[in-house]
Amino acid sequence: MPNSNAKSHRSLRGGQEAGRRELISRSLQSAQHCLEDHDFGTAYAHYLLVLNLAPELKPTVKETFQFTLFKWAEELDSLARIQDLFNCYEQALELYPNDEVICNSMGEHLFRMGFRDEAAGYFHKAVKLNPDFADAKENFYRVANWLVERWHFIMLNDTKRNLTYLKAIENVIRSGCKSVLDIGTGTGILSMFAKKAGAPYVYACELSKTMYELACDVVAANNMGSEIKILHLKSLDIEIPKHIPERVSLVVTETVDAGLFGEGIVESLIHAWEHLLLQPKPKNQDIHTKEYGQVIPASATIFGMAVECKEIRRHHRVGTQEIAGVRLANSVQFFSPTYASVSSEETVEPYTTEKLSRVPGGYVPLTEPFQVMTVDFNNLQELKSLAGRKPWKLSLPVTQGGILDAIVVWFVLQLDDEHALSTSPSEESCWEQAVYPVQDLPDYSVKPGDTVTMEVCCQDCYLKIQKISFWTSECGMDFSYREDALSLGNEAELCNALASLQTTSKQDGKGRVCVLESTEIALLNNVPYHECFKAAIVKVLSSLNAAGKLGPVKAYSSVEKEQHQTALNIISEANHFPKETLEFWLSHLEDENVVLQRPKSDKLWSIIILDVIETSGLIQQEVMEKAAISRCLLHSGGKIFPQYVLMYGMLVESQSLLLESAVQGTEPTLGFNIAPFINQFKVPVRVYLDLSTLPCLPLSKPAELLRLDLMNPLLNSSSREVKVQICKSGQVTAIPFWYHIHLDEDHSLNTSDEFSHWKQAAVVLDKPIQVQLGDELVLDVQHHKSNISITVRQ
Repeated sequence: MPNSNAKSHRSLRGGQEAGRRELISRSLQSAQHCLEDHDFGTAYAHYLLVLNLAPELKPTVKETFQFTLFKWAEELDSLARIQDLFNCYEQALELYPNDEVICNSMGEHLFRMGFRDEAAGYFHKAVKLNPDFADAKENFYRVANWLVERWHFIMLNDTKRNLTYLKAIENVIRSGCKSVLDIGTGTGILSMFAKKAGAPYVYACELSKTMYELACDVVAANNMGSEIKILHLKSLDIEIPKHIPERVSLVVTETVDAGLFGEGIVESLIHAWEHLLLQPKPKNQDIHTKEYGQVIPASATIFGMAVECKEIRRHHRVGTQEIAGVRLANSVQFFSPTYASVSSEETVEPYTTEKLSRVPGGYVPLTEPFQVMTVDFNNLQELKSLAGRKPWKLSLPVTQGGILDAIVVWFVLQLDDEHALSTSPSEESCWEQAVYPVQDLPDYSVKPGDTVTMEVCCQDCYLKIQKISFWTSECGMDFSYREDALSLGNEAELCNALASLQTTSKQDGKGRVCVLESTEIALLNNVPYHECFKAAIVKVLSSLNAAGKLGPVKAYSSVEKEQHQTALNIISEANHFPKETLEFWLSHLEDENVVLQRPKSDKLWSIIILDVIETSGLIQQEVMEKAAISRCLLHSGGKIFPQYVLMYGMLVESQSLLLESAVQGTEPTLGFNIAPFINQFKVPVRVYLDLSTLPCLPLSKPAELLRLDLMNPLLNSSSREVKVQICKSGQVTAIPFWYHIHLDEDHSLNTSDEFSHWKQAAVVLDKPIQVQLGDELVLDVQHHKSNISITVRQ
């Protein structure tokens, strides 16, 4: 009997194995048939079954499975079945947990849906799995700036800032403070300062998932993982004893922005005093430190100054009445987003930021620095009164004649009685200054003896400086902010300049206000840009007319939003163009893949204008794909603008670019090992640079690095070797680059000139290269989609 049973079990197992193989074979055949029929959902289900039954087939069917997954995901996305889409990816990653292609694709779907933190995690994993995977690298670089903002690198490299915080924390700990809460810990450096100073109990909180995980890694690497408790929470959500056992005696924080209050320090400290901190020290009483609570920084004083600055002006006020023969209607006025914050019901950041020491063209102080306000972070009642405090007015005399362009603001952060940090433009620090542009005045010229006035308030967690105006010394004339005032606005190149403006608009009693991004206002002020386009467009249209290929000229705009179309219509009417001259067609198209298709009622295009360069200094994504489609849609003799783009670059030595791109070892972080962890999020390309003010030493002459030909694709190459001669000895740390945009052979634009609304960018090398006069370096330039990579060989 035993032998008989064994045979029967073997026979049963053999039958099961045969059945499994049969099921696998039939499922594979069914999956193939489904793929041929484009039934990707059923094909995907068959592959799931096969891979679960036969894991040994994973390498064999991997590519076909990926193809099926991606096609099915596209279908689910189009049907808005988002949960099903992510379920499919999660199933796929269970089967192929280390597949960089699936990780990258999952990240792309997450990113499109606004989940940047989660998307970056998948991009980062894909790059770790395959450092040469170009798609994943480009995706990761795009999101790294959101996950770990670039100021983290700059602040961690600021030795003075780090040392000042360390000394202030040491003072408090030495005087008896036992427990510390670090609000908005970032990399955890302030928590580690507290632990190093001897605090028995240290807690920290961080809302960003990426920064929380980074802080955990950093603290563990510095052998403090069991001594510092890090919470993935907003400080407002911390409860006692659920998260921390009892009230703490010290809160340390640097949740301040260029305008001091913009990161919510007031709200978080009010909550901390009410729920997380010991009671403050009573005035005029000598009580031991451990018996009361306190905050670092202890207080702050905010300062301001009125300035003239051409660069600020051209980004926030349209400065001409007519360009290239096109004028704006008197009923339209353009403003930057900071203007919208004055009367908007939404929370709009009321200032922009600039590092004034690096602003192109510099700035001229029109007044002496003045004190805007002070705030005591150790006074709960004062913190509570800020939000409810009525706006107050400030007046200050003009000491230097000029054009009133902005009020710039900085502050002194008093950490304790002995230690302070200043963000003044005259200080060499990691900080930028807050800039409140002056808009909507009938005149901006001031002279000594005039008085600048403004209204100050703290609202929506922001310091607001608004209703900026001035009194002249003669006749007491008042040039002031008027909410209903409309002065003469300005131009636009009808076919192009307004085509990509991201505006919002409102109708008031006297006309229409359009709010534009500051780079868009700079574009309107870029006179050579419009004149160049006008000349190139006239040249093409003249040649087509001469050949008898062209009837009446008609312009099509691709602006999507209703307010954009309204603005263009108003401009068209102001210039007496017939109504049929301008047509909007993109708003009738639902599928973004057919953006470049012409309306059915029209013939082929005579001119197609493509936006090739981002204002950040990078090449627009998928621009070559769009050019390929555009070439198929051109009238005989028609042109794409620009016809080709040349990228130029040069070798430089720039310590500033190094400090802004990566943490430089352990010295600036006072011996703590932070660099390897945060530097995982460094990106090789720095954007939004002004080369005219970038602190750097040129080591070579400019060289042509790349050609992008939109009309003749056969002239393009995705990689190129460029030999560069060294003209000065030094260390090559970076390669700044910019573009010459050739509309045709006679008309071109330089993205680095003084009128440009474009910024520049730079590739920062991983390791500096020592060079001598006369050396020759070879640059390997790669262009993949919109990503530029440059490697250097000696």
